[in-house]
Amino acid sequence: MKLGLIAGNGRFPFLLLDAARARGFAVTVAAIREETDPQIDRRAAADEKISVHWLSLGELSKLIELFHKEGVAAAVMAGQVKHKQIFSSIRPDWRLAKLLLNLRTRNTDMLLGAVAKVLADEGIELISSTAFLEPLLAQEGVLTGRAPDEEERKNIEYGLGVARAVAGFDIGQTVVVAAQACLAVEAMEGTDATIERAGRLMKAMEGGASTLRPTDEDLSAGTPILSRRLTVVKVAKPNQDMRFDVPVIGVTTVEAMIGAGASCLSIEAGRTFLFDREPLLERANQAGIAIVAAPR
Repeated sequence: MKLGLIAGNGRFPFLLLDAARARGFAVTVAAIREETDPQIDRRAAADEKISVHWLSLGELSKLIELFHKEGVAAAVMAGQVKHKQIFSSIRPDWRLAKLLLNLRTRNTDMLLGAVAKVLADEGIELISSTAFLEPLLAQEGVLTGRAPDEEERKNIEYGLGVARAVAGFDIGQTVVVAAQACLAVEAMEGTDATIERAGRLMKAMEGGASTLRPTDEDLSAGTPILSRRLTVVKVAKPNQDMRFDVPVIGVTTVEAMIGAGASCLSIEAGRTFLFDREPLLERANQAGIAIVAAPR
């Protein structure tokens, strides 16, 4: 059977490609010029069962024609397409332009859901990436050597409420919290950029107490009451469609946290991919970062 792979950025497409080939699938890759790593051409050169075809964002008709020509009846999306790319870099062909005009709202879920319907109407079923990469989903519990402390647990509890509310509007999936106050909410910039923005904001604040309960002396001296210890909370959408935009964390997420001074990361069990799990957890343990997968 031949599988279609719509490849975005990062390592996700490569992991899915390896998993699909291990299960005997021949793979036709639709590589997005604005996003996909060119190294994917090397993977195709080394495996005659993989073919790579480059197209730009907005070329929906070309994508459908490619899959029809290659005999693809099932396809999967893997790899991020930055939200700002979706809404700023698209030069839509006639088919996508018609689709965009009929959208009630221009958020990611609505757009990708409409694309999935168009593909289905053309006999191409869009399936979930978890069909190939389920072992990479986070299992519930503490994943690092250190569990969240009391302050971090309070941040997680507060942050989950905020993040789930924001995700419900398909705005973003990540919030950054300090002392049960929300410093940053993800929008189109992505998780790592949100974490970096929170770190810059905290560093811009004068002073910075390390306690949640400032003393009278702290208050009289004008010491800020926000803790400099940041907690990152990342969730799936309430009705997450596992065919696209599944939450992912990797080593770059941990590096962004280290740079921002974040000490804890909460993700959702069963609905978040952990890429490069061992290096990720090793780096987190080295930095003293707690990572926990919360139940849905």
